[in-house]
Amino acid sequence: MNDRTALVTGANKGIGKDIARLLAAEGLTVYVGSRDADRGKRAAEEIGAGTRPLVLDVTDPDGIAEAAAQVERLDVLVNNAGIAPSLAPPTETGAEELRSAYETNVVGVVEVTNAFLPALRRSPRPRIVNVSSGTASLTWSTNPNPQFTPGSGGAAAYRSSKAALNALTVLYAQTLAEEGFKVNALAPGLRATDLTPGAAAVGGDPAEAARGAVHLALLPDDGPTGGFYSWDTTPVPW
Repeated sequence: MNDRTALVTGANKGIGKDIARLLAAEGLTVYVGSRDADRGKRAAEEIGAGTRPLVLDVTDPDGIAEAAAQVERLDVLVNNAGIAPSLAPPTETGAEELRSAYETNVVGVVEVTNAFLPALRRSPRPRIVNVSSGTASLTWSTNPNPQFTPGSGGAAAYRSSKAALNALTVLYAQTLAEEGFKVNALAPGLRATDLTPGAAAVGGDPAEAARGAVHLALLPDDGPTGGFYSWDTTPVPW
């Protein structure tokens, strides 16, 4: 009998919803994290059996604590919630925009992860997946390859926050390695979601990216940790 549990933040829509759906299809009980209770409930109902709505705003410390108190044991945490304030380069990015991006994409991940660590530590195989971005790769940003050209300094708040998330992924992986955790980051690729509304014509299927996240969420004991992977499980350079 599969008694594994998972939490996906920002799971009421987009890639997060598809991750929740695929994890539920694997037999896990999935907490559908959503800032809005009604949207989370609707998403859980649409996904179907094996899901539970969980009100969770990653920028609200008290709300995070309340959500964590409702979860006794957790096998998988997918830090999917994220925002992209604008496409502005650093020369046109204000402090408020930076604070907003970092509050959700960096601070929120740390607060959620730390709040749910007690539940994750009750799992024999704890897994953490941080949904990052290929645009956060410093290697690709400074030496673009034919498969990926991130642009010329745009989306500074978003991209730099995801680069910080990548660094935290490595640090969590190192810190928790002896406890059996696997902590990895995912570059989902350009997807047609609310995060990138202009990608409707060129963005790929969110479910395709979700499959990459589920792969990392269900890694075996000899799987990697502290890595950065594309949606198709190809390693991405930091």
